[in-house]
Amino acid sequence: MNTIYVTGHRNPDTDSIVAAMSYAALKNALGKNHYVAAHLGTISDETNRMLKRFGFEPPQTLNNVRTQVKDLDFDRPPCLSPSVTMDRAWRNMRDQRISALPVVNEDGTLYGMLSAGDIATFSLNTITDPRVEEIPMFNLLSVIEGRIVGEAGHLVDSLTGQVHVALPQSCENLLFHEKDSIVLCGSQPDMIRRALDLEVACLILCQTEVDESWLETAGSTCIISTPYDASRVHRLIYQATPISRPCATGEVISFHLDDYIDDVREVVLKSRYRCYPVLDENEKVVGTLSRYHLLKPRRKQVVLVDHNELSQTVPGIEQAEILTIIDHHRLADIQTLQPIHFRNEPVGSTNTIIATMYQECGVVPSPKMAGLMAAAILSDTVMFKSPTCTPRDISMAERMSRIAHVSLDELGRELFSASNTDARSVEELLGSDFKVFHIAEHHLGVGQITCIDSEQLLERKEEFLRAMNRLQKQNGYDLLMLMLTDVLLEGTQLLYLGSDDTIRNAFSVEPKDNTVFLPGVMSRKKQVIPMLTSLWG
Repeated sequence: MNTIYVTGHRNPDTDSIVAAMSYAALKNALGKNHYVAAHLGTISDETNRMLKRFGFEPPQTLNNVRTQVKDLDFDRPPCLSPSVTMDRAWRNMRDQRISALPVVNEDGTLYGMLSAGDIATFSLNTITDPRVEEIPMFNLLSVIEGRIVGEAGHLVDSLTGQVHVALPQSCENLLFHEKDSIVLCGSQPDMIRRALDLEVACLILCQTEVDESWLETAGSTCIISTPYDASRVHRLIYQATPISRPCATGEVISFHLDDYIDDVREVVLKSRYRCYPVLDENEKVVGTLSRYHLLKPRRKQVVLVDHNELSQTVPGIEQAEILTIIDHHRLADIQTLQPIHFRNEPVGSTNTIIATMYQECGVVPSPKMAGLMAAAILSDTVMFKSPTCTPRDISMAERMSRIAHVSLDELGRELFSASNTDARSVEELLGSDFKVFHIAEHHLGVGQITCIDSEQLLERKEEFLRAMNRLQKQNGYDLLMLMLTDVLLEGTQLLYLGSDDTIRNAFSVEPKDNTVFLPGVMSRKKQVIPMLTSLWG
């Protein structure tokens, strides 16, 4: 099943976090793929309180959705031990139609890479140097399907020596001067006796019956019998070499599952290799990556909730595949490569839309999830006092509260009363629910703190303004505002940095000392941004 990430906007509020969780829960209940709720930025104290109140863990953090190696359909060939024979490695390559294999240590970490070219080069070198070095006896017996004859061979663990083929026509002239010679004989009794007299290291009897008299004079010579002819054994004996010899080791270029494709592509373009090992977080080999895997990478799949603006969404969204957008804000600037499901409704909370989707699908949320969704609706509609609030928001919040067996009044007081603003820095408070907008070439930042103690927050006005000044210089905002939205006063204390005329003309009030009270203003989306859009548009 595909993993599909569901995420709200940056600097998420309660509605954004819960929308991701409730939509993922709905889709998983319907058994469609595997939906994972995620969040961007820091989760606010308000949201954490509600998550703890209803027994939920925070969703996972999603830093970006750039395409990574783990998103590719890379190859997963068998990983071989360094002791495996070249013959078996070649059979694997041939059967699976691949040109390279990873060689791994006993713990699964990378030992090296073996390519068909490495095997070919090693085999060609044996033409000019027909010598084998320390071939394990197990390997040799396996490759030539041989068996040890006599007692001496059982004491030999590996073979080293010059390989000689004793042909019948050369019987009179061929002599073995080296005791470490490995002699391949057919039905040639005279040649066999000569080899035994010289006590060669190994005598391989090819397609011939064993004479018991030979064993009596074998001495220290290892005798092996094989059903293959001498010419075939001569080809195969080199293939008994462990792949640790020909494979490339040392500084082998490798990639990790979390590496980004942009970085991988840059390395691959500068390299001459065709195949690269892929490692997991424990440095163990999980596959191989080739150039063609980079041509059509599989994109991460994403569902966006509670936003449809590029500046507010997850970094790397241009490399991802957006499947669905569920939102209650204005249409913004996110573009997709193909048609998608887009649900945008003029209600006060994204969770109102998702609760409706539960109803349409015939799925009842769990009591815990219903309570969390009710809290999210209360949060985004400021206990139904925001002008964005609709009868549908109230109806759905009441339905969710009945499923969860909670009181909306008590939940609302719990939601806004324990803001714990004294223990948090002004930078944390300013960034807890902060959004960036671009209106007619104006760069605008708006933070919002919903509370029941705006007067207490105003005591830290100078701290807020200093932090806002630093943020404005850092990001070049034309106008920077902080809304201290008071549920009890049903209005907003507005702190701002920017043109007094802009504030005066947009809200028809007289600002003083970078502060103004906006009675009845509870919504950034419906009462602040539209006024500035009308002024600047």
